[in-house]
Amino acid sequence: MKSKLAILSVLFMIFSFNSCKQVKEETNILFLHHSTGRVIWIGNTTTKIKTLTRKFSDRLAKGQLPIMLNKYNREHKTKYKIREQIFPKNSPYGWNNFPFDYYNIWVKNQGEEPYLEEPTLEILTKDHQVIVFKHCFPISNIEADMEVASIDSDVKTLANYKLQYAALRDKLHEFPQTKFILFTGAALTKSSVTEEEAIRAKAFFEWVRDEWDQPGDNIYLWDLYSLQTEGGLYLKDEYAVSEYDSHPNEAFASTVVELLFNRIVDVVENNGSNTSLTGVNK
Repeated sequence: MKSKLAILSVLFMIFSFNSCKQVKEETNILFLHHSTGRVIWIGNTTTKIKTLTRKFSDRLAKGQLPIMLNKYNREHKTKYKIREQIFPKNSPYGWNNFPFDYYNIWVKNQGEEPYLEEPTLEILTKDHQVIVFKHCFPISNIEADMEVASIDSDVKTLANYKLQYAALRDKLHEFPQTKFILFTGAALTKSSVTEEEAIRAKAFFEWVRDEWDQPGDNIYLWDLYSLQTEGGLYLKDEYAVSEYDSHPNEAFASTVVELLFNRIVDVVENNGSNTSLTGVNK
């Protein structure tokens, strides 16, 4: 009898240990965006929504990205939760998410209280282990540098951007337990930007990739700009809503959202080591 009890005890311990190994820690992911980010979040679900019943379309309205993550959770017994948030809102702060604005809200006006109703990093990092953020495509309308650069200037120049990004990187490093995924800036169609502005934009995003980004820290990139331009200066017309509208179209969004999904999961699980900056599996 004692030997049977001993065997049962051992089996129970093995079962309990294996069960505990399958239970993974919950990871809360926040996706801060405006319109371009919303298009990518939705991916290819827009057309499907029009043809399905309301009950099913409500589920799809979550977007392709959370649907993919939910499927991954079921298959891998993970607990990854993602939600989206407009940042900053149109009012009272204003519909701007340029380098100056992240610096302004998260660095210059840091702290435990919101700034113009927008959450600081001290607030956001309390509930989220991963924060994904991006810029709107007007970031690529970069003006020529002025005589003196200023970190507190909202004028879009290379010199100002670099000062603001340096301060932003230092701030993100203050939260080593949080992983940040930053999109390289969205590109503009050829009809929406001058050649000089486009050249400066390309130079800035290359600087972000090659110099600003540091290996081994808690900041990771997703290279949307390279996906949109494929080595050129402009958002390719076939990837845009139109040659005059620089929002990504549904076909492009449905492709790159899978790469973003790959990148997010890889950052969570492997510190981004198994994917390229565009999210392609190595």
